Amino acid sequence: MTVRSLCVYCASSQTIPDKHRACARELGRLLAENGIHMITGGGHVGLMGEAADAALAAGGEVTGIVPHFIKRLEMVHCGLTRLIEVESMHERKQKMFEMSDAFTALPGGLGTLDEILEIITWKHLGLHDKPVMLIEAGGYWKPFHNLFDHMIATGYANRGCRDLYTVAADPEQAVAVLKAHPAAHKGENSKGAGIVASPGGDDRVRRSGYTRKPLWRKSR
Repeated sequence: MTVRSLCVYCASSQTIPDKHRACARELGRLLAENGIHMITGGGHVGLMGEAADAALAAGGEVTGIVPHFIKRLEMVHCGLTRLIEVESMHERKQKMFEMSDAFTALPGGLGTLDEILEIITWKHLGLHDKPVMLIEAGGYWKPFHNLFDHMIATGYANRGCRDLYTVAADPEQAVAVLKAHPAAHKGENSKGAGIVASPGGDDRVRRSGYTRKPLWRKSR
């Protein structure tokens, strides 16, 4: 079974380059044309709004997951296929995880960085084996890769950490990779033990019997 739903993390800021807006629109259109359901944070501004609008215009489906406080700020996209309201940011991220076969990040700020790093960390802990991808959009994520290389070079991470995510040059390449990738089971690790990812996931990993060798190193 191929990837049927993709969680898209991206900026809600409106002070962003036009080339990144175009990238978001292209991703939304391609997801719709390939029958991939988009899962977003439910906003109508920034790259989040651009991607959702393009997907909807091309006949695709978009589900937004939004905490109540963001809805009160009138930042919600009212034209989505489905809008799910939750109590908190933590519940939002958990719901986005549960509904998605894979994850990608377009350029973004602190929120985007928080979301994609958490998903990478959960994969590092063995809480899931779903595809995680960064879309470069002209080299935006180069400093992110450099940080990983720095952590590896200074002994704080193993080289295997770079295998936790893949990189696509543009949306076209990203969708091609997703179409060729078998979807991982939602909420399961690669060993098949049923677990649910959560911020307190370490105990869940131990209880599941998952024994993959850790990718981190002990500090000397």
